Amino acid sequence: MELAHGLLLNEEVCSQLSEHQKAEFVFEWLRFLKKLLIAADRADLKEKQKKLVEQLTALLNSSPGPPTRRLIAKNLGVLYSVGDTFSVYQTVDKCNEIIRSKDDSPSYLPTKLAAVACLGALYEQLGRLLGNTFTDTVGNLLKAMKSAESQGRYEIMLSLEKILRGQGVSAVPCHRDIYKAARSCLTDRSMAVRCAAAKCLFELQNEAVFMWSSELENVSTLCFKAFEGSNYDVRVAVSKLLGTILATAVMPKQAPGPRQSFRKSSLEDVMDLLATGFLRGGSGFLRASGDMLKGTSSVSRDVKVGVTQSCVVFVSTLGGQWLERNFSTLLEHILELVSHPKATQTQMDAICCRRCISFILRATVGALLGEKAQITAAKEICQAVGKQKKAVDAAMSDSNIETRVGTTDVSASQHVLVCALQELGSLILGLGTTAAPLLQDTNTGVLDTVISVLLHPSASARLSAAWCLRCLAVALPSHVSVLLDRCLERLGALKSCPEAVSGYSAAIAALLGAVQQCPLGIPHGKGKMVIRLAEDLLRSAAQNSRISVHRVQAGWLLLSALMTLGPAVVHHHLPRMLLLWKCAFPQSPKDLDTERSRGDSFTWLVTLEGRAGALCAMKSFVSHCGDLLTDDVIQRLLPPLSCAVALLTQLPSLIKAYGNPMKIIAMLFRQRLYEILALLPPKTYEGGFNQILKQLVTDLTSPENLVSAASFLLPALCHPDDVVLLGPALQETDHRFIEEQLQQGGSTGGGSLEYDPFAICEKVSEVDIVPTPLSPAPSVIIAAVGLFGVVFPHISAQQRAQILEQCSESIKQVKGSRQQTVQIHVVSAFCSALKCLGNSRVSLGPEEVRKPALALVMGALESANPLLRCAAAEALSRLAQVANDGAFTVGIAQISFDKLKSARDVVSRTGHSLALGSLYRYLGGIGSSQHLSACVGILSALSQDNTSPEVQMWALHSLSLVIDSGGPLYHVHVEPSFSLVLMLLLTVPPAYVEVHQSLGRCLNALITTLGPELQGSGCSVSSLRTSCLVGCAVMQDNPDCLVQAQAISCLQQLHMFAPRHVNLTSLVPSLCVNLCSSYLSLRRAVVACLRQLAQREATEVSEHAVTLVKHLSNREHTLLDVTIKETGLEGALFSLLDRESDRRLCRDIKETLGHMLTSMAVGKLSQWLKLCKDVLSASADFATAAPVEMTQEEEDGDRVDDASVFTSKPEKSCPFTNPRWATRVFAAECVCRIISQCENEDEAHFDMALAQERRLRDPTSDFLVLHLADLIRMAFMAATDHSDQLRLSGLQTLLVIIRKFAAVPEPEFPGHVILEQYQASVGAALRPAFTPDTPPDVTAKACQVCSAWIASGVVSDLGDLRRVHQLLASSLVKVQAGKEAQNQLYNESTSTMETLAVLKAWAEVYIVAIKCQKLCDSPPKQLSKIYCEDYSSPSAEGLLNLVQADLTTLSKLWLAALQDYALLTLPQEYTAQLPAGGGAFYTAETVEHARSHYVSSWAPILHATAVWLNSTGFIVVDEEPANLSRPVTPTTMGQSTSLANVKSPEDINTDRFYLILGICVEFLCSPRSDAPMESIPACLQSLQSLLDVPWPRSKIGNDQALSVELLNVLHRLILTRESPAVQLAVLELVRQIICAAEEHVKEKRRSAEVDDGAEEKETLPEFGEGKDTGGLVPGKSLVFATLELSLCILVRQLPQLNPKLVGSPSGHGGKPQTLTENDCKLVSAALGILSDLPCICSPEGSVSILPTILFLITGVLRETAVKVPSGQISLPVSAALQALKAVVSSPMARAEKSSAAWTRLLRCALVTLLDFWNTDEMHPELDDVSLLTAITIFIVSASPDVTAVQCLQSRCIDKFKRSLDSKDPLILTRCYQLLLSIFQNPRQAVSVPYIQSLGSVIVSRLQRVEKRKPESSAELQAIQEGVKALEVLVSMADEEHRSQLMAILLPLLISFLLDENALASAQNPARNLHEFALQNLMRIGPRYSSVFKTLMASSPSMKARLEAAVKGNQESVKAKTAALHSKPPEKNSPSIQLKTNFL
Repeated sequence: MELAHGLLLNEEVCSQLSEHQKAEFVFEWLRFLKKLLIAADRADLKEKQKKLVEQLTALLNSSPGPPTRRLIAKNLGVLYSVGDTFSVYQTVDKCNEIIRSKDDSPSYLPTKLAAVACLGALYEQLGRLLGNTFTDTVGNLLKAMKSAESQGRYEIMLSLEKILRGQGVSAVPCHRDIYKAARSCLTDRSMAVRCAAAKCLFELQNEAVFMWSSELENVSTLCFKAFEGSNYDVRVAVSKLLGTILATAVMPKQAPGPRQSFRKSSLEDVMDLLATGFLRGGSGFLRASGDMLKGTSSVSRDVKVGVTQSCVVFVSTLGGQWLERNFSTLLEHILELVSHPKATQTQMDAICCRRCISFILRATVGALLGEKAQITAAKEICQAVGKQKKAVDAAMSDSNIETRVGTTDVSASQHVLVCALQELGSLILGLGTTAAPLLQDTNTGVLDTVISVLLHPSASARLSAAWCLRCLAVALPSHVSVLLDRCLERLGALKSCPEAVSGYSAAIAALLGAVQQCPLGIPHGKGKMVIRLAEDLLRSAAQNSRISVHRVQAGWLLLSALMTLGPAVVHHHLPRMLLLWKCAFPQSPKDLDTERSRGDSFTWLVTLEGRAGALCAMKSFVSHCGDLLTDDVIQRLLPPLSCAVALLTQLPSLIKAYGNPMKIIAMLFRQRLYEILALLPPKTYEGGFNQILKQLVTDLTSPENLVSAASFLLPALCHPDDVVLLGPALQETDHRFIEEQLQQGGSTGGGSLEYDPFAICEKVSEVDIVPTPLSPAPSVIIAAVGLFGVVFPHISAQQRAQILEQCSESIKQVKGSRQQTVQIHVVSAFCSALKCLGNSRVSLGPEEVRKPALALVMGALESANPLLRCAAAEALSRLAQVANDGAFTVGIAQISFDKLKSARDVVSRTGHSLALGSLYRYLGGIGSSQHLSACVGILSALSQDNTSPEVQMWALHSLSLVIDSGGPLYHVHVEPSFSLVLMLLLTVPPAYVEVHQSLGRCLNALITTLGPELQGSGCSVSSLRTSCLVGCAVMQDNPDCLVQAQAISCLQQLHMFAPRHVNLTSLVPSLCVNLCSSYLSLRRAVVACLRQLAQREATEVSEHAVTLVKHLSNREHTLLDVTIKETGLEGALFSLLDRESDRRLCRDIKETLGHMLTSMAVGKLSQWLKLCKDVLSASADFATAAPVEMTQEEEDGDRVDDASVFTSKPEKSCPFTNPRWATRVFAAECVCRIISQCENEDEAHFDMALAQERRLRDPTSDFLVLHLADLIRMAFMAATDHSDQLRLSGLQTLLVIIRKFAAVPEPEFPGHVILEQYQASVGAALRPAFTPDTPPDVTAKACQVCSAWIASGVVSDLGDLRRVHQLLASSLVKVQAGKEAQNQLYNESTSTMETLAVLKAWAEVYIVAIKCQKLCDSPPKQLSKIYCEDYSSPSAEGLLNLVQADLTTLSKLWLAALQDYALLTLPQEYTAQLPAGGGAFYTAETVEHARSHYVSSWAPILHATAVWLNSTGFIVVDEEPANLSRPVTPTTMGQSTSLANVKSPEDINTDRFYLILGICVEFLCSPRSDAPMESIPACLQSLQSLLDVPWPRSKIGNDQALSVELLNVLHRLILTRESPAVQLAVLELVRQIICAAEEHVKEKRRSAEVDDGAEEKETLPEFGEGKDTGGLVPGKSLVFATLELSLCILVRQLPQLNPKLVGSPSGHGGKPQTLTENDCKLVSAALGILSDLPCICSPEGSVSILPTILFLITGVLRETAVKVPSGQISLPVSAALQALKAVVSSPMARAEKSSAAWTRLLRCALVTLLDFWNTDEMHPELDDVSLLTAITIFIVSASPDVTAVQCLQSRCIDKFKRSLDSKDPLILTRCYQLLLSIFQNPRQAVSVPYIQSLGSVIVSRLQRVEKRKPESSAELQAIQEGVKALEVLVSMADEEHRSQLMAILLPLLISFLLDENALASAQNPARNLHEFALQNLMRIGPRYSSVFKTLMASSPSMKARLEAAVKGNQESVKAKTAALHSKPPEKNSPSIQLKTNFL
């Protein structure tokens, strides 16, 4: 294909290719040429232009296919526009010649069509350059059209459209001629020609004024005719034309020329024209009047639908502002349409018209208006409703019979009311809580108006009013309870009025149905009121025969609706419900018989209505309360159901006896029975199968039942992928709501609420505005089909065969249209049965069942109804699946093969070809590649059948299924399939859109089959890839939107498998152009593709989109282009999200934006934040975001600037106009995501100083902290909006901002934080959330923000703090008021939510206040700036004081909440123990809803309670329950005031202790997956707080089993939680538990010693673990549990410690472990715990554990004592040494019973330590200093018996000697220090050997200094430490030996002195040594004067040296003295800094 990429066509290569390859090659060249011509070099182009024109003209004559001819035409146009135009006239003439040619052969047709296309392209590109040839060309085309067939007419119309576009105004002379030609084409029999004509006329109306002036009426009539018999595409094209012309007539685009006179049409004129089409269709006056006389003048539905779409286009074209201004007039005209008696002659017509009017209102008011305008529109609609209702009321009350309005007027008003109320409901539903002002407007009185319609005489009007109330309730949940009360009260009062009973019961049912969508629910008591009223209605039904039916229906309707409240509510009323069901039916068959003989027509009517209602309530119960459907309940439901089944057999006789009225109610009864039985397990009603099946078969096959439910039944039974074969009507389009009318056929029409009032409480589908239950006839069939499917798998094979044969026989017996109806019903039922058989994995049965089954399906497979063929193909494949027999499957396939080979009719070929594909879909390859080849061969042949596009479409669709299912077997067919698909794409005419769509599916399946192989670089793969791209390009150029959607889908697949080969530069612009397509499928495909691209290449996608708009200057910008230009692709997606109503599309848009945000937001921070800000601030529909009052204090002083935040007017240049609340919510969520994205990036995003510094260095850099003002403003705007959802999002955003920015300091004001300046904004954002009418969820979220704000430490001023604190305090008052003061608007669980949120917020504040106080009491050095110095103190203290005031109350409430939580966490089996009346904060009825609120709140409350108990030291203050107005319940923790139950303080403390401990242990045992991570630290800190207090410690210490259990829980926590913070907290807790045990043991020992002081010590009992045997029992031993846990921690950080590894090759190999800071802390904490263990053991017990402890301590030393350059000792080493000291000096080492064993074990440990030196090869980096320190600890701290052994002593001395020889000054320093401590040891047995052995070594080491002076401060320090050690030896020597030692020391010191010259040139260390020596000499000399004098006398040189030094210092003696008294400088010395004195 690379050879195709040149300016000229490579004819040589081309000639060598086959026909198909040549077509592909030429197409690829033309594609390349199109891109090349724009960028080509002009000179090069001129040179080759002649040749190029020749080549293109030659191609023109070579019969090119449609895509190729389009490209030839485009290229010729572009070539002449960029190159020379000298030969253009020749080209035009050539084309005209071709068109004039008399050759009419099919082979010459493509050439003619290509010539027509070329003319269009040339005139479009060159415009007026070709002006003088224009009239000839047009004349030629119009002449040719007269004899042209459909393809020719299609192409000529498109060509004329392009000519008009190119010529503009200069085409005026031909306008009339083109108009005439297009008029005839607009009613052409070919739909494609109609579409093309509509496009041509659309272009014409731009300049032809007459079309929207003088010819307006004719054009309208013409369009109405075009709608007749049209398809979806025609309706879309013609409605666009008509709507635009009408819009232009009302608001002309241009002033006409001077000669053109026209009259501007008024809105009334236009609406009259539309009304004519809607009511009379496209017929002329005479014909219409004739029809009227005959009474057959119903307008066809497609005309109505077309007019409806035109009306929407008309309003959309004029725009939202026009609609706003003219809405009342428009509404009046629109509603007039539906009130016209001609529009609603039959019920079906009425439903169709109502749907059309609803669609107009939804598509205009719902889509074009902003929220403020929608509220105004809602008021207008409400006034229209009021007018209608008043008119009806006046008419009904008029006593004059003559002037009284007839039923026709009531009927007309009902239809108007239905449409108006449905739109009003939809509007309010869309507005959500932003509709609150509408309801508060007393002038409009929305509620009163809607409720007044509940008394309308028409049922449909009443139901619509009820539905409107439901929408209102969902939108404004605070109104549900109020409305329910109002309706219940009115229904109770007006029980005698049939309209009132019907209307108010429907309203109550609708409101109950709304509760499913209101998360805040309704009070539990409302259910009781409803059931009481329902029972009353049912009981009183018999009292008044006039309203019996109404009351019965109302009673059961209320009960059905009650079931939708779910198990939590129904559970309490179930016994009464079961009783009602039992009473609704006779108790026995005998009663049933007596009943039949007694009743009359009316009684039976009421009875059946009641029983149908009872069954419906049952169905509602089973659907919504599945949890309550136990076996016992089912058993109790069965008797009434058995009776209902028995009643089935009597229905025919009743109908016979009482005639037609009984028919409808009998149908309803059967429908209800079938529906409930289908939901129950079939096994439960097995006994009634025979009766049920008999009735089912009768219903399905009855020839009387003429109603075909095909359009409702079959689509659900067809495979979703096959529905595409049935045209756009069944697919999802923007017009589906009205297009469904056409699909549903004349007889049934659409559904409507009046058919089944019970549907008003059910959920509604996405497509419908309201529930649309069908009329009884189709409904009973649908129910029968469903039940047949459920029952069929449970009957015997014999029965199955009989039923299938009976059904087949029934089909044969009827003829004509009835036969098809029966066939549809039977096949649907069998399909349903096969589906159930497949799902339950049950086989169909033997041959006797298969045979009739196969016959039934095969018959349907050749039905004339395409929908039935689809269902039959699906059934056939499911039949093969459940037969599960290879031979049977092959047999079926063979039947289809044979049929396809022999049959020539379209029906057989389509049905059987789909059957093959469907078989593959369910059964994969069917077994053999041979079979696959045959199948592919047949389908490929059928797909080339040019005579029938339908056959091609079905065959290609089937082929796509085979490709999809073929798997690897299909690979051999891939290349031929690609060739076939490409060949067809290049040759099939564009009018056959369905064929192109099927080709697209094949291409998609082929790409999926190849998958990742498409990335390959081989020759064959490359050619296949090119084929893919060529195929996609052909489809992208197709004029049909659905084909373009297929192309995008294919490119998306290709991008997934081979991303490098998809060119985003061309793909992204093509996607962006279609973002606003009028076709939903195309928009979906575009956004789905963008979503995938944005996951990988978000930045590139965004850049390509912006580039596209830059290059679009030459064409008119659409709104989308403007949006992309201003705000990028992101902004365009936001505005699309705002306009779009399709949920799937909205979800994809959000995901796309999410991916783009993740990839780009941090890099383009300003752009993204501005985008979100624009969306959020564009909500200035309302005067301000929300009325926010500022207190005077806040307005004072320097806070005036913040006031600007409070008015959120949009910026002037805001690209978004009035976005909906849902879009703004998403924008607020995006802000939160941006903040979290920044968190993962640069730290400068949260550091103002760093951000400013970086911005100075690089002005292009951007940081989040610089936009803090915008973030706060956005959060504020959202938090104070009218929409509750947006308020929640705003508060969440504010919470995130506070958490992330609280600690950011303000660089300009040190000691302050950046958020301080926004205090007023935060306060103002929070205040509205605490008003009384705020929903509880908003208040709960605001409490969370309050606590975060107070706890953040931002606010230092007590006054400012008090303002926010006041909000929480007001909530606390509300909590104290208790259950009596609860909000009656919502469910009781919302009160629980709010209460717990308040208590949680207070708990968080209290915890922080206590922390702050602790920090202030002992401020560590690294304390954060927020809490330092004077800034923090008042805040911390003030904060605690603020909380302290309410602490008494809070503590009681916290304890009550914790007790509630503890009860609610009890396992299911303890449910009976829960308090009958509920807990402190939840009611028994709402316990399930309340659980989740406790789960999210308990942790901080628990922590706060523990901290409070810690602060009180567990001292129970005996107070009255001060200011606690909540009634005292049994749950107030033992503080009940009744004397009988008074508990002692000890009992109260015990209760509290076990409550907290129990909750913690229960949670830590198995933390729930949904529990937040913070709950674990909260539990651990709570336990720590408890164990800080002596009383709980004693409790734990006394109870060893409890301690062990707690340790086991903590051990498990360490194993399952990796967080270092959690593990450290666990170890701290373990330490506290060990302390508690230690205290307990000490106390027992002390008391035993006091008690038995006089006795011998031997008789004292052994305290501590191990007793006198030393045994530790795992599972019961505290010590053992602690050892396990500590070992676990140590081995996880240092795996080499694992005893299993010791001695193995990996045991000591490699470098010692490097630990992180957290690891070090963990190791240190574990060692600290280990060292405490011997204290809680008995002497024998301590001996048991000592080896383990020593092994671990020495092991840690071995692994962590590593040399580091700084000489610092690491934390683990320091901890190991401390632990070693603690163990070595333990009292157990000296205890009589254990000392020998301890001594032996300690010696072993010392040997181990000494052996570490011998492992040089293994651990070359071991730190000598640490090991020497460890040895010294043994020597100094252990008893002399341990180290005084000769062999050990000599080894220790040897180590010191070697260290003294070290050249490392650091080792020397530490060695001297350690020896000093040994020399000073008071036990001479320890110190003397070391003095004797090492004294001389020290002296000789120091004597070397004279020759080599110190060169560094480290060496200097070593010498100084050596001198100190010698000094100590001198001071310790006996008097007689001291002089000898002095004689050694003094010369040494003198040798350090320098003479005058040397001193001047000496380095600092030497000079400092000189000064040190001199200072020491001057200090020691006087003390030992005699020795000093003797020495001086004996050595004159020494004396001279000393005198010189003293003399040299005399001049600056004072300064020197000061220097001498200071220590030697140590700051820079890398000396070993020990934080702890180990010795």
